[in-house]
Amino acid sequence: MTRGAPIPETVTLHVPFRIVKRGGKKEMQLPEGATQSQRTDSTLVKALARAFRWKRMLESGEFATIAELAEQEGIAPSYMTRVLRLTLLGPDIVEAILDGKQGPEVTLARVLEPFPLAWQQQVSHFSL
Repeated sequence: MTRGAPIPETVTLHVPFRIVKRGGKKEMQLPEGATQSQRTDSTLVKALARAFRWKRMLESGEFATIAELAEQEGIAPSYMTRVLRLTLLGPDIVEAILDGKQGPEVTLARVLEPFPLAWQQQVSHFSL
């Protein structure tokens, strides 16, 4: 706008988007090709942090078994083992998650499901 130009009373802006659930939250997903700032999935990042913390606690001998650690943390041992499996993700995938570049198809529910152990197979498994 230039100086002296009248300011419109109403401006209507149409942005095509859809709402998707990601990490337990609703998020706006823009159409393909639209630029979007990278946003880390805090649920995924928290799960990764917990997994590596628990692994360190087990390796240090602070806790002898997963069952003992799970009891201390107040969670089910089966859930803990699924989260601990995140420590087997390839470094490229972990970095993508931490940078918010993992894509909308990589959710906590998806990474808690069984995945290949080979890092190159993981990349294709998670469509990265």
